[in-house]
Amino acid sequence: MSQDNNTLIKIDKKTIIGITALLVGIMLFAGILTQVVPTGAYDLDADGSIINGTYHEISRDEVDYSFWRVFLAPVETFIYSTSDAMTGVAIILIIVIIGGTFLVLDKSGVLKYIMSTIVDKYSEKKYTLLAIIIFACMLLSSFAGILEESVTLVPLAVAITLSLGWDSFVGLGISLISVSFGYAAATFNPFNVGITQSMADLPMFSGVLFRVLVFAVVYAVLTIFFITYAKKIEKDPKKSLCYESDLELRKRFLNEEEMEKAMANQKLPKATKAFVSALIGVLIITVICLVTNTLIEDQTLSDIIGYLPLVSMAILFTVGGLRAGFISGLSKKELADVFKKGAKTILPCAPIILIIISVTYILKSGKIIDTLLYWVYNLISDANPYVAIIIIFVVIGIFEFFIGSGSAKAFLLMPILLPLVDMLGVGRQNLIVAFCLSDGLCNVLFPTNGLLIIALGIINISYLKYIRCAWKLFLAEFVACIGILLLGTAIGY
Repeated sequence: MSQDNNTLIKIDKKTIIGITALLVGIMLFAGILTQVVPTGAYDLDADGSIINGTYHEISRDEVDYSFWRVFLAPVETFIYSTSDAMTGVAIILIIVIIGGTFLVLDKSGVLKYIMSTIVDKYSEKKYTLLAIIIFACMLLSSFAGILEESVTLVPLAVAITLSLGWDSFVGLGISLISVSFGYAAATFNPFNVGITQSMADLPMFSGVLFRVLVFAVVYAVLTIFFITYAKKIEKDPKKSLCYESDLELRKRFLNEEEMEKAMANQKLPKATKAFVSALIGVLIITVICLVTNTLIEDQTLSDIIGYLPLVSMAILFTVGGLRAGFISGLSKKELADVFKKGAKTILPCAPIILIIISVTYILKSGKIIDTLLYWVYNLISDANPYVAIIIIFVVIGIFEFFIGSGSAKAFLLMPILLPLVDMLGVGRQNLIVAFCLSDGLCNVLFPTNGLLIIALGIINISYLKYIRCAWKLFLAEFVACIGILLLGTAIGY
């Protein structure tokens, strides 16, 4: 795989091979499950939701899903699972745009100008800056449901954290991790709060005060962790597990002569403003689409509007980056060449997305998801409310491993869990908090999340190294979440 040694985004071949091998193993494991777990299904209502109490086993001969079909799953997904395929294509488009646009921003000097400006303004207040960025990213996803779009922030966040004396993991923390945790601590997020509350027959966005408390707790744990971690890395950079992989980035992007040159270039402030304006445009369109989605009832129209933020991001992000490069002085030919090189650098990540979306397709085709739901129902049905809410929290996380889409999990799990929590004395609002927390936190925990894997490829660390960096954070957040859910149960939320 050829790589451009002058780009911020440099996908290491060893990293890609390791992550791909891990995901292929998960795909094969899913295939094995289809051969050993009994096949079965629930009946569905007119809206396509599960009817609780209608589970029945299906003959394996009737399902006819042979193990060898696992190897065809990436292709079959595009043929038989259009929605998953569209999501995969959208993510692949995003990562290609990231590669092309950020190489343009790098070559034009815009990235170095942004880093130099931030270092000059916040060198004495960088921990305050860290806390503000985390809050802003969490708030965006908690309120507006932004998630996939956040992967475009990772390279810029990494560049900023390196310039402030930290490492790539902190960059990941103030971008993708913060956005995902904000998604978990949802307040008005229409994708998880909106959908689950409508399924639970609750007033839209009701119970928000308790969810604000949830947001505050998750934010506090996340901010304390990264401030503590950043101080440790600043004191001794070699304690970072990203130290070796960050050396080359530090050498290229923290060159004092180039930083001074960028600050002296009078064209770069205008170029930077053009790029930032494009990002603001993406945010405005996203909020408009999300608000519109809460007001319409037609599902087809809702699905179409749901893709508009990704489409707008793809267009405006690219246009903003190219316009910034042009304003800085790059010719049209240079822009085209640089964009193509950047896209080629990150394109090898695309097959990973196909493998990830294949996992869900395999489980659906093997007709075992409903069986797993039936087992969950039997596991929880005799538990007391405090034990039940914790089991539900864990189970939602387990399903996240195989089914990344929060909406898909909601339509699978909520028809089973809603009557169950009523019977056990667990509040429906508390169930929704459990769903949001488990879904959001696990978005950046499991290797079956395409956004996480792409982000790890960008900062060139393996999944196992990432877990070694982040396990204390996840442990602290999960303990905090359990405390929140137990409190919700105790007050009858």
